Amino acid sequence: MEKAINKKKNIAVALIVIVAISLWMAKNMSTKSTDSEIPLFTVEKGLLTISVLEAGTITAREVEIIKCEVESRPTILWLIDEATRVKKGDKLMELDSSELVEYKMNKEIEVKNTKTDVIIASETFEVIKNKAESDVEQAELNLKFAEMDLEKYVEGEYPNELKVNQTNIVLAKEELERAKEKLSYSEQLAKEKYISSTELKTDQLAYQKAELELNLAENRLDLLKSYTHKRMLEELESDVKQAGMALERTRRSASASVVQGDVALLAKQAKADQVQSLFDKIEDQISKTVIRAPMDGMVIYATSAKRISRYSSVEPLDEGQVVRERQELFYLPTADLVKVEAKIHEANLDKVKVGFPVTIKVDAIPGESFVGNVNKIAILPDQQSMHMNPDLKVYDIEIFVDDKGPDSASRKLRTGMGCRVEILAAEFEDALYVPIQSVITVADQPTVYVYEKGKSKPRSVEIGMDNNRMIRIINGLEEGEQVLLAPPLAEAEVKHSKNSKKREASSSQPNKMGPGDRKGNKKRAPGKTGGPGAENR
Repeated sequence: MEKAINKKKNIAVALIVIVAISLWMAKNMSTKSTDSEIPLFTVEKGLLTISVLEAGTITAREVEIIKCEVESRPTILWLIDEATRVKKGDKLMELDSSELVEYKMNKEIEVKNTKTDVIIASETFEVIKNKAESDVEQAELNLKFAEMDLEKYVEGEYPNELKVNQTNIVLAKEELERAKEKLSYSEQLAKEKYISSTELKTDQLAYQKAELELNLAENRLDLLKSYTHKRMLEELESDVKQAGMALERTRRSASASVVQGDVALLAKQAKADQVQSLFDKIEDQISKTVIRAPMDGMVIYATSAKRISRYSSVEPLDEGQVVRERQELFYLPTADLVKVEAKIHEANLDKVKVGFPVTIKVDAIPGESFVGNVNKIAILPDQQSMHMNPDLKVYDIEIFVDDKGPDSASRKLRTGMGCRVEILAAEFEDALYVPIQSVITVADQPTVYVYEKGKSKPRSVEIGMDNNRMIRIINGLEEGEQVLLAPPLAEAEVKHSKNSKKREASSSQPNKMGPGDRKGNKKRAPGKTGGPGAENR
């Protein structure tokens, strides 16, 4: 137990001694170190190239992208070999269509059933229309008959009955007058004993009868005018009104029946169209399980053309693999021109502009390089890279490879080849430069530690652009002076080179260099050299 405790104490003492020595060396390095102990760099003056190095992939500049158009997730049954030259219409891939074929057979029965439903609904609709027309015609006829009955009574029957009753009254009055005269004559004869009392009573009865007939005729006329005529008129007018309302009800009912039948027919037709459309879609999907070349060209798998990181789950295209809808399967180049797809870190984004010259070295063609220029830089960072690492922000960049002469790039470069690109941002002739690690920030000022007469002293300097290895010194140092390669970090914090470029912008406004002018500052004044906007960013 005591041995373990002593061992721990010895280790603690040793650590304290090491820390104390380290602090003493850091504190006294600037004044007490010798040349052999301190790593130094002699300030040089010469050509300083500012470039950005990135990895990329060769792709075709113009391609016909062939995608999977099958909605399900079919399996690849057959796949053409990559790099095969094909003609328009040649088969590239065959996908499993067994599920679609089975689904099609089930849909065929449904298509026939829906077509039968449409025929039945169509015939039923015609019957409904015919019955509706018949009911409306009958209701119109009933209204017409009611109107005719009313007109017949008003214009014919009532005047006739009125005249008959008036005529009966006239006849009854004449009969009464004759009976009265005959009775008067009979009474005179009876007084003179020419007729018997029986005959006189007969004439008296005839007079009374004529008088009653007249009263009855007058009563019938009053009854006709006061009751029968009004009742019949109201009844007939009511019949006309009821017939009109019945016609309206019939029309509405017929219209509703027709609409209902029409809707039922449309619903059946829509269902049939939907089933037929789905059936046609299934047939179209089955036809798309065989993918054919839309044009002549060389087959390139999409998985080969894309840049796949080790974190990516994309597998090379192969038989037995499951594909999804809208997945890119093949690239058929429409021209021999090629380009490079690369990604640039956000720290180097300000160094690169569209049109800058690029040197391209392909891994598969050692000892040979190609040239091109930056064609496009993405506005937003790559989302897939951000998904893998939220702190990593890189931007897609597109580089067009020059393709001139008989020994052109298109004859040597193939889609999917890996390459390294060097984007020339600027070149400075007669520039003073030191290693980037020699510059630290002290009191918000770029500072180097100059070694003179056995001691190191801090000196503020004005810095320019860097190429991640060397940084340009605009003011503050002379050629031949020595600076510390490892300045004391305890006194300051190393500042990112991006801030250094901002300081140079306030003191230097270099002229622009064209994409092909790799040493365009030969005739320019010192401090005015650089690429397009090299140090005004």
